[in-house]
Amino acid sequence: MKTRNKIACSAERLGLLDPQMIQSVADGNAFHIGRQYLTENRVRIVDADDAQISSAVIGNSGLYEQTIRLRDGHLISKCSCTLPEEPMCRHCIAVLLEYHRLATPRDTQKSKAAKAAPALPNPERSREPNAPSRQPSAPDITLSDIMLFIEWLGPTMQAIEQGTEIPESPSLGSGDLSTWMTTIKTLESRRREHEKLLAHLQAEMRDREAYLGRLSQQLQASIAETKSAQAMSQSLRREVAGHKETLRQLTELTNKVIRSEGEIRSATRELLTNATHLDTLTTSFQELCTLLKSTAKPSLPKPSSD
Repeated sequence: MKTRNKIACSAERLGLLDPQMIQSVADGNAFHIGRQYLTENRVRIVDADDAQISSAVIGNSGLYEQTIRLRDGHLISKCSCTLPEEPMCRHCIAVLLEYHRLATPRDTQKSKAAKAAPALPNPERSREPNAPSRQPSAPDITLSDIMLFIEWLGPTMQAIEQGTEIPESPSLGSGDLSTWMTTIKTLESRRREHEKLLAHLQAEMRDREAYLGRLSQQLQASIAETKSAQAMSQSLRREVAGHKETLRQLTELTNKVIRSEGEIRSATRELLTNATHLDTLTTSFQELCTLLKSTAKPSLPKPSSD
């Protein structure tokens, strides 16, 4: 989760950061998109108090988680996105706007309750002699308001159980009962938002599990292909080894043929030489025979005259 720059903040509580204060320190385009996320109901606050907010925002490319703290006069924001927006990204801006929206009615109710609360008795004055005793004032709740509240509470609980819209609250004179109605509506609204966020997270989790399943199948297929390739490689190695042996034998045979060819050529040269000698001897014998024939021929006797 990327940590943004620290921002000096004079607010004592996160709920006091109004849109004008946020806009004054944020990037203009980021503030515009963050406010758009707020209007499109993309912000889901998981846990929050006056010093820290844990939330999630549905962005254009997925779900991003944020943590925003107010510590030692500085506002520190973290988000799982990778946007270069400084000092706060659009998702953190949307979270602060949403928290201010949710915290404003609560602060208004607190101020009204503080104004309507009776003043505490002064201990010094209570010890004065002859000080008149004051009875605590009864709460400004009438029986008709209680009946209207009970009539509204029954259908409201049924609507909460069925997941339908809560009926409109009646107009009551008691501020306490109105506060209770507003609190019930706020809690129900937050519960529905959390259920939507949970459903979205569960759907995203199922998508991721399906994606992991596909990756696992692809991995198994790749492993099988790798094993088949290894077996084929071993077979090719054996074939290559056989071819190498055949080539070695062919090389030896070729060398033998070359040596035999040399011997044959040498023998041929010897035969040619011997043939020449034989021709010479034959010629000599023929000449000798001719000479012998000429020398051995007897002279014929002359015929007598008788």
